[in-house]
Amino acid sequence: MSYVDEVLANVARKDSHEVEFQQVVTEVLESLRPIIEEKEDHYRRIALLERLVEPEKIATFRVPWVDDNGQAHVNRGWRVQFSSAIGPYKGGLRFHPSVTLNILKFLAFEQMFKNSLTGLPIGGGKGGSDFDPKGRSEGEIMRFCQSFATELYRYIGPDLDSPAGDVGCGAKEIGYIFGQYKRIVGEYKNASLTGKGIPYGGSEIRNQATGFGAVYFTEELLASLGKKIEGSTFALSGFGNVTWGVACKVVELGGKVIAISGPDGYVYDPDGVTGEKLDYLVEMRNSLRDRVQDYADKYGVEFYSGQKPWGRVNADIYMPCATQNDIHLEDAERMIAEGSTSVLIEVANMPTTPDATALLVEKGWVIAPSKAVNAGGVAVSALEMSQNAMKMSWTAHEVDDRLHEIMYTIFQNISAAAEKYGKPGDLLAGANLAGAQKIIAAMEMQGIV
Repeated sequence: MSYVDEVLANVARKDSHEVEFQQVVTEVLESLRPIIEEKEDHYRRIALLERLVEPEKIATFRVPWVDDNGQAHVNRGWRVQFSSAIGPYKGGLRFHPSVTLNILKFLAFEQMFKNSLTGLPIGGGKGGSDFDPKGRSEGEIMRFCQSFATELYRYIGPDLDSPAGDVGCGAKEIGYIFGQYKRIVGEYKNASLTGKGIPYGGSEIRNQATGFGAVYFTEELLASLGKKIEGSTFALSGFGNVTWGVACKVVELGGKVIAISGPDGYVYDPDGVTGEKLDYLVEMRNSLRDRVQDYADKYGVEFYSGQKPWGRVNADIYMPCATQNDIHLEDAERMIAEGSTSVLIEVANMPTTPDATALLVEKGWVIAPSKAVNAGGVAVSALEMSQNAMKMSWTAHEVDDRLHEIMYTIFQNISAAAEKYGKPGDLLAGANLAGAQKIIAAMEMQGIV
């Protein structure tokens, strides 16, 4: 049995109840076979893959807080620190009732490779809570965040772990967490958290960074296919920060967003999401209503309840921006049958299920993987850390230029890695191969730790 197969069998045995984690580990290790086969006996002897798939640390803690009526609640909190081989742990905090340790493990594992692709010295981590901020007052959210920080502070710091925001945890929540963190440690270590507000060390364009970076990656990919964003149509999922950032940059570059979606369905806007409609996305997100139908009601466009745009909207590019497991096998079948495009840009983390991915690849679709496409957010977070360390700030233009260069380099590196290992054009494999090269080299140099 090959070394990769041995480790996959061991993961299936040890983590049998963690389906998403098993899926992402399988997808990554299958891609890494060409690297591992080069020095298989050596890597087996130093247990490289066993260490690669095992988190370095997992912190689990309770988060007690009191609502506006005086009722106490208890949520669970986690921080999964997966790899510090190339730098301090880095990854977002997610507040959502769907959050489990399994979800955070697979996200942290993906984060390790994503962070490596940026070329910046940051390791992989992820954290969060099953707390649901929707429908909660400002006071309730603040008290929860302060309680969360009272436990989290033990595990973070500028040279240890620097979390950012993620689903349900934006600049407001990061502010409350940082305020409590500062109060506890008694020092202004503002690089301990990123995604902060501009007045206390945040970076320009951080809110737009993931979306902007995704479009810059898309720009390079389309150029390699003899296409361009200008004149192309896009179908997106979600309407939060990431979707907003994607839509803003697509419009700026001459493209048109004709569909967005939410938990309640999707809207089709043939005139495009542009002008004041872009601003309304921000208003929708801040309302916490989580309803894309509000957009349809306001602008008189078609709303399709309980449906997704995949295969139902005639667009040149599909870009799922919302959440994992958004595109299932039946969606992929419909996308193939609809036939208007064969380009899928994964902006959200792991938005396509493995069976849907396999079918799309079989049918010749070009799939840009999330770990490469959405690396812009963590890249700007790392740039924020640099600005904090230097006690200075860059302009929005300067940050945007650095982001553009990082995304260009990521596309070039994963294309080159795919070519080097005999998988030209396979961006899914190329992202894993390119991300792993740096991590594996660092692990070898640091010994058995």
